[in-house]
Amino acid sequence: MPRMTIFNALEQQAFESPPVFTHAERLNFFFAPLMFNDSMESMRTPTNKVCFILIAGYFKARRKFFSRQFHQADIEFVAGQIGLNHNEILLRSYSKETCSRQQRLILHHFGCSAFDAAAKAFATTEIALMVRVQFRPKLVLLEIIDLLITKKITLPSYALLAGLIVSAINHYQRKLSQIIDHCLTEKQRNKLDSLLERTTDKNTVDEIWRYPLTLLKKPFQSTQPSKIKINLTDLETLLSLYLDLKPVVDKLALRYECIRHYAQLVIKSQIPQVSRRAAKDRYLYLIAFIVYQTFKLHDTLIDTLLFSVQSAINIADKEHKESYYQDREQREQKFFSLADRLGKSITGTISEIKHIIADVNLNDSQKVIAIDTTLSAQPAKDGQVEQQIDSFKENMATIHRGQDYYALLEQRSLKLQNRTADIVRQVQFDPHCSKPALLEAILHYQQKNGTIDKHAPVAFLSAEEQVAVAGQENKFRISLYKVLLYIAVANAIKSGTLNLIHSEKYRSLDDYLIPKADWDANRETYLLRAKLEQFADCGATLQALNEALDAQYHETNTHFSEGDNSFLSLRANGSFHISTPKQDDVEALSLSEFFPEQKYISLIEALATVDQTTGFLDEFEHWQPKYQAEKPLKKIFFAGIIGYGCDIGHRKLAQISRQINENELDTTINWYFSLENIQNANDRILHFVDRMDLPNLYRQQPDMLHTSSDGQKFEVSVDSLNANHSFKYLGKDKGASIISFIDMRHLLWHSTVITASEREAAYVIDGLMHNDVIKSDIHSTDTHGFSEVIFCSTYLLGTQFAPRIRGIGRQRLYAFKNRQFYEEQGQTALLPHRAIRVVLIEPEWDEVLRFITTIKLKVATASQLFKRLNSYSKQHTLYRALKEFGKMPKSLFILKYVDDPAFRQSIEKQLNKVESSNKFSKAISFGHNHEFIQSEKEEQEIAEGCRRLIKNVITCWNYLFLTRMLDQQTDPARKEELIEAVRNGSVATWRHFNLHGEFDFSDEKMIDSVGLTNPKNPPTRKS
Repeated sequence: MPRMTIFNALEQQAFESPPVFTHAERLNFFFAPLMFNDSMESMRTPTNKVCFILIAGYFKARRKFFSRQFHQADIEFVAGQIGLNHNEILLRSYSKETCSRQQRLILHHFGCSAFDAAAKAFATTEIALMVRVQFRPKLVLLEIIDLLITKKITLPSYALLAGLIVSAINHYQRKLSQIIDHCLTEKQRNKLDSLLERTTDKNTVDEIWRYPLTLLKKPFQSTQPSKIKINLTDLETLLSLYLDLKPVVDKLALRYECIRHYAQLVIKSQIPQVSRRAAKDRYLYLIAFIVYQTFKLHDTLIDTLLFSVQSAINIADKEHKESYYQDREQREQKFFSLADRLGKSITGTISEIKHIIADVNLNDSQKVIAIDTTLSAQPAKDGQVEQQIDSFKENMATIHRGQDYYALLEQRSLKLQNRTADIVRQVQFDPHCSKPALLEAILHYQQKNGTIDKHAPVAFLSAEEQVAVAGQENKFRISLYKVLLYIAVANAIKSGTLNLIHSEKYRSLDDYLIPKADWDANRETYLLRAKLEQFADCGATLQALNEALDAQYHETNTHFSEGDNSFLSLRANGSFHISTPKQDDVEALSLSEFFPEQKYISLIEALATVDQTTGFLDEFEHWQPKYQAEKPLKKIFFAGIIGYGCDIGHRKLAQISRQINENELDTTINWYFSLENIQNANDRILHFVDRMDLPNLYRQQPDMLHTSSDGQKFEVSVDSLNANHSFKYLGKDKGASIISFIDMRHLLWHSTVITASEREAAYVIDGLMHNDVIKSDIHSTDTHGFSEVIFCSTYLLGTQFAPRIRGIGRQRLYAFKNRQFYEEQGQTALLPHRAIRVVLIEPEWDEVLRFITTIKLKVATASQLFKRLNSYSKQHTLYRALKEFGKMPKSLFILKYVDDPAFRQSIEKQLNKVESSNKFSKAISFGHNHEFIQSEKEEQEIAEGCRRLIKNVITCWNYLFLTRMLDQQTDPARKEELIEAVRNGSVATWRHFNLHGEFDFSDEKMIDSVGLTNPKNPPTRKS
């Protein structure tokens, strides 16, 4: 048995035991294929026949043989299905030789191979590759299981696979240790060791002893210049070490997951714990830490740059608008004065000229002289008018050219320079930039150490900006130039046209995709693994969509023309309006009537009960896989979950709770509360509820699962770069947005935390890809989660995207054929506005598939890719192809949405569930006024993961309670009432839970603990 425990005891037992089927699953898996008839007829005993079908069914479900293990319920079911008496089945007579012979028949039927020496060699090679990418042994085990199933290789025992994984990890670590021994110089070792030596901080009054490593562990999440300066100093230290160690780093060739794992060991450990490690491990971990922190600090500083630049732009925009509106009255007065003066001057002159022309006593020559005299009599007035006109023209030209806006930007320059000047100067940008003029300006800025003069490159600026920078009388406006340079840098980073060398978040798009050479060499294999082979042929894919669009246009237009769609009305401007009928009210009892009325269930009781049922705490694994010490008590984990999830804070929770030691809680949170563990704990609960029957009452169709996602704003009470302003929702405060994903059974399977101003669309696919338990068939969002690129991605990933789009009647429709084609067929209601431009899709189809395969195989997250390919990159050929393709599924959706009121109702109903879940979050997050008290994104997501865990626990508890009540109910009428109450109510209810703890009114708690009741000098009462 391997020393490292990968699966816990329950998971090992589940892996080595036959699956437990429901009745519906038995009907699916236990049947005798026609080609088995001859084989079964040759089987002499009922036992052999039943066991043969059982083994085949188990193998079909799990691709594994379970020796001669069978569940009694399965034996009885199969015997009944083939007309045998289950009492005649004698397992002791089922020989090993017969079992082996039947297994070979089953392998031949399913086209699978046994796990022989060749299969073991294949698994060994693949595991060796996996441990280089994914260090967590459990994920490697799950991945190799999935790969063996894909390759149609029979799964071996847990012990064999675990042994291969442990051997691969040990071999890989030995290889890394050898590289450290051979490549790390003595000077480099000394530099690494110096990070662990105490030094005196002479900047402090008391000259405090500090470890250099401690100061490098956590970058500041603040935009205060003093904090930015500290981050830049740390970057200088880390970058110097990183560049010195770069040859060793290249030799190690560590993947990011391994770097992160080793680096977190350093971050989580105290300095003496790192110092005591063997030299080869210590140096490896410190090198990984330096690489990880160098990349992270670069990302932090770029986040600071983007935040600061956007803040300066927002303030300048606001001041510009305010200035414009403040000056509007003055401009109006000048305009009316000018108009009045012009009116009087011109009207008076014209009147006199008319009078002269009408005078019969004057001849033509006299009239000309008189008119000339009249016109010459207005020089003073004309001068005043011309002066007023020039002033007015100059004012309008200033507004038009934006000169006053540039002046406002210039005023913000010094404050912005304090925050961004050194960032632009120190950060190393990728020389492969698609805007060479901008790169030239950046390099000039860095070479000149930020000192700019009139010779600075200006080609990256627009013509208007160049004029503004040149200034009046050719006086170069240095402050304005710097602001415009910082803005250009920020926009280029966001657009992906300017990237970083040492970064995890801001590299080029191609760095995140499957390597091009690897893709070209293994395209078919990748498509097969991603289950995208049906899209390999672009022409066939487009033809299928062409036929689907034609059919949907015909169906939608026919229903409207025949009067079957009274909810649709057409507008004269070519748009349309669609209304959704309210769903009929169903008379059913309130679900709250069935929950306990005289008792409130404590949150700790709910956590303990659901853990006892699902074992979700087993997913909290120590960060070090080989750590074998005794796991902390369950109550410590419950305290950590409540401290995070209810926003109380674990230190405060420990101080206001009994039987919780603060140091023990701190240690547990440090080593066990990782984002992966919390996600796995949620998945454990979801997997349990997914197998229950009661939740399926919410399904409208048994094989269709509708999901939805939505964002919810939360304030952030500490300095954080993962928070910004959203005046509509947060007023003047900063906040973040939590995007939650929920299915129609009220199960929350994913959430993420983004800044309050970010659009949710880029993160929709991330949630859909977290599909280990919840596999969405239809997904709905509101308008914020919708884009044509998302329509493209969801279509190719196999999920129907069904958003609620605001102003859907103004959306443009598309088809492969023009409007005339459909008009000739008598279709007049909804017609395409424009034809699909196939020329944008076909040349990029291979890149589209590489992009989607990268997402499907989880090589990179969709949000990472979309951030590097966002709306700034509209000219990127891949972006244009994705968007153009997305117009087809979008048009299909709109046509179906317009035509099917039940479909619209289901979207509304599902979105209501995620909005109700947001209220649930507010009820749980009571500890800190609904605010995040964590600064970094990962810590915020851990807190949100714990909050989601609490919600899933309560939902699971409710399902368990209702299931028991249903099982115990003997009155059929009462049972039907309960079923209808569940079907028409929400099981995600928390009114019967005590979320806030208990109050202690004992006498001992009413004693003054700090001595305030008897002050020595009580205040005297004034007479």
